Amino acid sequence: MEYGICNLAVISLRAEPNERSEQVSQVLFGEAFEIVEWTDNWVSIVTQIDNYKGWIGRLQFVTLGHMDYKRLKDTLPALTHTAITQAWKIIDNSVLYLPIGSSLSFLKGTTCHIGNERFDIIGAIGKTEKIDVIAKSFINTPYLWGGRTHFGIDCSGFTQAVYRMRGFTLQRDASMQATQGKPVKSIAEAKLGDLAFFNNADDKITHVGIMLNKEYIIHASGRVKVDMIDEKGIYSEQLQRYTHTLNCIKRL
Repeated sequence: MEYGICNLAVISLRAEPNERSEQVSQVLFGEAFEIVEWTDNWVSIVTQIDNYKGWIGRLQFVTLGHMDYKRLKDTLPALTHTAITQAWKIIDNSVLYLPIGSSLSFLKGTTCHIGNERFDIIGAIGKTEKIDVIAKSFINTPYLWGGRTHFGIDCSGFTQAVYRMRGFTLQRDASMQATQGKPVKSIAEAKLGDLAFFNNADDKITHVGIMLNKEYIIHASGRVKVDMIDEKGIYSEQLQRYTHTLNCIKRL
């Protein structure tokens, strides 16, 4: 098996080896992955953090040895905790703008050593906030299918990013996340940080958000926002109607 690691700020993980293919997720700086298949311009990968499959550009990463991959798998690296963290790439005197949740892999002091490249991290490292503070930092972030950053995020990317800041690993899609955690019997018992899941007309789970309390939820729908919620689902004051049907609530 071969391995790689992202040495750019953020790259698209696509469904197919084509620039026009949909973005299914993103790979952030310092995140490692298994390489499944090589083509002339693309590489099929499985991400380390959530076992998600997709294709990335062949020039958007560096290879990684087996022992280094195992080291990253066994020990969670420090993460960036602000919307943007600057990383000075020493070899060419350039700056990368790392999104929240980027992995500061092989960090020594304030320097990441990725392959033959070194990146000096500028600013504070590793300040963990309360879950509602982290979640609300994303308010007004535009919805972006497959997104994981403050510049665009989808519903499950949002919950995954917030929980990653708290040391929990969620799967990538809402339907996958719904298999994690313990059930909460009713919305009356919901607490800050519980995950609420919602189904479509076919009764398939397609949406997720984070409960702020028994009456309000923060989620990514059009943009990251706070809406009212009850036993029926999410009610949008802006649209004056229910927009999502409640399926279940889970607690990690």
